[in-house]
Order: sequence, then structure tokens, then C-alpha cells
Amino acid sequence: MECKRLFDCIDHQLKHFPKEDMLAAKENGAWRKYSTQEIARTINQLSAGLLNLGLSGHNFTAEGSDKVAIISSNRPEWLISDMAAQQIGLIWVPVYPTTNPLELVFILNDASVQYMFASNQDLYDKVMSIKDQVPCLKEVYTFDPIQGAKHWTSLLDSNTDTLAKVEEIKKTIPVDQVATFIYTSGTTGTPKGVMLTHKSIYFNLQMGKESFPFPDNPTYKVLSFLPLNHIFEKVASYIYMYSGMSIYYAESLDTIGDNLKEISPDAFSTVPRLLEKVFEKIMLKGEELTGIKRKLFFWAVALGEQYDNLIPGSLWYRLQLKLANKLIFNKWREALGGNVKFIVTGGAACQVKLLRIFNAAQINVYEGYGPTENSPIISINLRTPGGTKFGTVGQVIKGVEYKLEADGEICVAGPSVMLGYYKRPDLTAETIIDGWLHTGDIGEIVDGRYLKITDRKKELFKTSGGKYVAPQPIENKMKESPFIEQIVLIGDNKKFVSALIVPGFSKLKEWAKQHGIKYTSNEAIVQNTMVIALIADIVEEYNKLFNQVEQVKKFTLLSREFSIDKQEMTPKLSIRRKNVLANFAGEVEAMYI
Repeated sequence: MECKRLFDCIDHQLKHFPKEDMLAAKENGAWRKYSTQEIARTINQLSAGLLNLGLSGHNFTAEGSDKVAIISSNRPEWLISDMAAQQIGLIWVPVYPTTNPLELVFILNDASVQYMFASNQDLYDKVMSIKDQVPCLKEVYTFDPIQGAKHWTSLLDSNTDTLAKVEEIKKTIPVDQVATFIYTSGTTGTPKGVMLTHKSIYFNLQMGKESFPFPDNPTYKVLSFLPLNHIFEKVASYIYMYSGMSIYYAESLDTIGDNLKEISPDAFSTVPRLLEKVFEKIMLKGEELTGIKRKLFFWAVALGEQYDNLIPGSLWYRLQLKLANKLIFNKWREALGGNVKFIVTGGAACQVKLLRIFNAAQINVYEGYGPTENSPIISINLRTPGGTKFGTVGQVIKGVEYKLEADGEICVAGPSVMLGYYKRPDLTAETIIDGWLHTGDIGEIVDGRYLKITDRKKELFKTSGGKYVAPQPIENKMKESPFIEQIVLIGDNKKFVSALIVPGFSKLKEWAKQHGIKYTSNEAIVQNTMVIALIADIVEEYNKLFNQVEQVKKFTLLSREFSIDKQEMTPKLSIRRKNVLANFAGEVEAMYI
């Protein structure tokens, strides 16, 4: 396979399927379409402008190349500036819009970022509020026109000589050049910069494209709404561009429903939490129905729950399902634009129930898996006969070697494995051993070919929205309060983070006495509304120190401490999370009803 640089997708598209709507976004209430020609021209002019700032790839090493960062929602300017930086050898450093100021300072200093793009007023203000703590940051350019800020278009340079220089530099960018640092949460709370090269990302997207497969189809439109900061959506975007598909950007997460109906996309990528939201909305509408319509609705859902793509079912079942698709599920498809050929979900485990129902409704959802460190795809359920099995993350894609360690840990090797963690050879050595990337996930092979994730070796967990959360630093911070003795965060594949909290009972007794509350027992005191309100205020105060996704939204007070006898703690008094969650399964479940 000929390996390419990511920005080669422009020449590829110009040669094979130049488009009038390579990228599109809502501007002033109407869809503004950007042709392949316009995108190519703008990228080159922005590259020229970045050269004028004195930026360069120097010797094309991770340390030597200059870095440019971005903090922005999804929009055409995101990929335009990404490719403009890439094709002159700069390293792209994307930052989540929700990143807290402390992490933002760390990332910008760690990567030695000199220039940055911010999409709107709020994000510009966020960067400017910490700019004096980042000595290397020289200037921030904005995508929206903002008073007092430099607009990104001021960088565009159409000088013939400078553009010729850009073309010369483009030819010299090696496929082994680091294209981006993707900062992910570390188990200690300090972000780690994953170094991904053009080769690792391109190899992964090409093998994912062939394995799935993603067709070359210039008539296809996709809707993009997952953050481009995440390697999953970024790789999906480059797959779409290399396949000639048009990318339309949702205005926001709140407008996805409207945008789906407006553009009738052929495909999109998502995370399980958004599918859950879609399903919740559908079910709420079903609850509002009465009479025969209500009976038909829930009859169709019940049929969907029984669906298995590998077992066709009886003739009677297939006839019923065909009728359900005609009477009920057709409305579900219309709500998604009426044209969806496939949906790819990743970032977290998807409920098997949802996969059954959506696929029964001819809304084809394919679950995949892979960490940022593998660029990211390891496996995916395929659009081929027998290529999908619900409850698994599909088949390992072409070009990725894999093995399961004795403890079941999934390890992979191949060109898509990261170069390492920036400035952290110690962490790199712990993660890549003899060329094998240790994912920290425990898995098994089902039916000889489907990979199934059964557990998580590392403490880090993912919400159903696909966001990583490192529980330990949050727990340690909250335990600074004398009112919180023990705390275990929950959130793996959940909608939000919750917590089981053991109060500091001695401190609580003292507080209760001061407030005239009779302390009869631990069981009674944790039910007291004033005590619950006290802990809620403490939790809320600590929440301010963390990103929104990390904040504890609900908690349950426990009447006893975790114990060694009940296997909730090790002899060294470390928490056994799995056992705690098993012993308090009822309390955990109640927080997510």
C-alpha cells in the first residue's frame, strides 16, 4: 500500500472527484458550501501565512517542528487550518473546548505552542485568561470576527513566490513526520501527548476504509458532530475525504435532529450516549401515544429487541418485522433524514439492546473499537455478510496484528501504533513493550473472529459519551474534605459520573450536634436531608476544579466503610473497584434510573 500524508486527500479528491460541497456549514441560517478547489486554495494561502510567521517543520522531528494549537467546535476552518499546518511540517495540537484552564496551561506549555486558533468569543476569552501563564504562546487567531482579536483570514497570503515555496515544502514532508499530538487524560490526571505520524493515521484510515468497507462515493453526504479533537472523528473525516464524501457540520449537539432532516446524510459517526439520547426521545414519544398506535409502537420495539443479524428468525418473525418497518420504524428512519446507509459508533461500549433495535429498524449501526494510541481503529463490525456480531467490537482490521496476554489484555502491533508519548519515554516504555501496544483493555475472541471487550485493566474509564475520566485525582481531591471518608467514582459506559460516598462519621456526629440533629445511627444519618444537602454542597464546590465530564452529577451516601472482609479493599487498603460496584450494585443502578 502506498502510504500518503493526510493532506494528500486534497490532491486525491481534485484528481478523482472534485466537489462543490467538499465541506459545508451553516452560516447566517443557510448552508455554506466549500468546493474542493476553494478548500485547496485556502489551505495553501493559510500555509503561506503560517510560513510568514516564521513557523516551519525544521528537521521534521517531534521536538524540532513548530506547534500550532486549536480550540474550536467542528467547522470547515478546523480541517482547513489542520491541513495548512500539516503541509508545511507543523505539528497540530487540538484542545477540547471544554478543557479546564489548568489543563490548557499544561498542554500549551508542554507542547511549546507558539500560535493558536480559537473559534469564538468564549474560547478566545478562555485562552486569553491564561495566556500570561504560557510564555511560548505568541498570538491567538479567531474564526469568528472578534473585536480586538486577529481574524484567521488575515494570515491568508496569495503571493505567488510564497505559494511556490509552500508547494516545494509539501513535497518534502515525510510520511514519518508527526502530524499531531493528541492529549489524553492520564491516570494521574496529567494529560499525555500521543504522537501520531502521517503514516500511522493514514495506514489506519486506509485499512479501516478497506475492511469496513467505506465506498468511494462522491454522492454521499455525512454529518459531523463528534469533536474533531478526538482521533475517532478526525480519522473518520479523512476517510470521508479520501472516499469523496461531503462533510456537513452540525451547528451544535442540540441541532443534530434538525440538521439530519435538512441534509439527509448517508452516514455519520457517533458515540453510544448520543444513540441513547435518540432512543430516549423516541421512547418518550411512544409513551405519549394511546390506543392502537401505542400498542403497535411497543410491539415493534419488542420485535426489535429480539433481532439478531446472524440468525434470521422464523418466517412469522420476519413477516412481523417487515410490517413493523413499514408501520413504525420508517418514522424512525425519517427522523434521521430518511437516507442513512450506516452509522459507526465507538469511543465506548454500546448497549446490545440498542444495536438490536436500531438494526432491526434498518438503521445500520456498526460498533468499533480502538484507543488514541493506535490511531485509533483496532476492530470494527463490518458491512459484509456475517461481518457483524452484536455485543462485540467486530473483527480486527487488516494490517493490525493482535494478541491476548495471559490476563486477557488486548495488545496490538503494526504501522498504526503511536510513536510514543511526547516527552514521556517512561510512560511509552510501559505502554509499548517489544513493539506491542498494551491497551489496558481485557478481551476475548468470540466464534474465532469477533473481538469482545470484557473488562478494563486500567483505572481510567470512559463515559458513554466516549470521554475519558481519571477517577483517582478526583477522589483524592474530594477526600480532602473531613466530611468525605471514602469515595468511589462510577461512570464506565454511563451517561455521567456518579459516586458512592462514605461520610466521615466522626466529623458528621460533631456537625449534627451543632445543628440540633439527633444522631441515632449511621443508617439514619445518611438519609437525613440536611446531611445530604451538606455533602451536595461540598461535592459541588470540588466539581468546580474539574472538567464538566469529570464532575460528579449524583451520589449515594453509604452507612458503612468499605472493608477488607467484604473484599472491597486490599490488605494494603486500596479500593477494589469491581467488588465495590458489585456489592453496591443496587445503589449504583438507582443513580441511573
